[in-house]
Amino acid sequence: MASDKIAIALTNHRTLGNTGETTGFWLSEMTHPYFAFLRAGRRVDLISPKGGAAPIDPRSRDLSDAENREFLENHRLVAALDATLPASALDARDYNAIFFAGGHGTMWDFPDSASAALAALARDIYERGGAVGAVCHGPAALVNLTLSNGRYLVDGKIVSAFTNEEETAVGLSEVVPFLLETKLIERGAHFDKAPPWQPKAVVSERLVTGQNPASAKATGLELLGVLDRRARESRTQERRIPSRGAPTAE
Repeated sequence: MASDKIAIALTNHRTLGNTGETTGFWLSEMTHPYFAFLRAGRRVDLISPKGGAAPIDPRSRDLSDAENREFLENHRLVAALDATLPASALDARDYNAIFFAGGHGTMWDFPDSASAALAALARDIYERGGAVGAVCHGPAALVNLTLSNGRYLVDGKIVSAFTNEEETAVGLSEVVPFLLETKLIERGAHFDKAPPWQPKAVVSERLVTGQNPASAKATGLELLGVLDRRARESRTQERRIPSRGAPTAE
């Protein structure tokens, strides 16, 4: 797990069910982890299920948010949103983590069979010893993500995500294709949550999940913490392996 690169996965989906409204990814759920990763010395690729354009949910364009403003004022970064890398073209060996940003768009394409390459990338990163992170609706990517042994990645793990109460509060519980909290519990997850709109980030082995937009930065930082711990463990393990030098006389 020598790579210092993290993939941030964004949705390609832009229609909010049958409401006639536009959706996409929630801006701060990408920008907050993105800049946290960069400031920690990590390299970041923006990816998506199909590649190409990743739409920003227009409701999330909050320019009073410093990270949002920094991202949107950088024309190179904004252009990258129209040229995200397709998951099918990526190699898990190039990444030591994947982070699924949220936004309601993810509820349609992250769990879909068309996103099989995205799920496979996350599975391979995890099984190579890397970490998987997701925030808010980003854990929609986890509901159909199975490991090589056939078990769901979330089975038996503590997770958080956008709650049923929060979905009801925004008036979309009858619009989304499923309730994320309910589906994760059905997949065997132990769901952990804070009161609505309060930050919550949960670490369960090498899976890191966050509840809502207020949890985005904390979830990104916890993911970095998992990677740092893994790196320390690897260095300790390497020091314990005896060298193969010539034997010494006794």
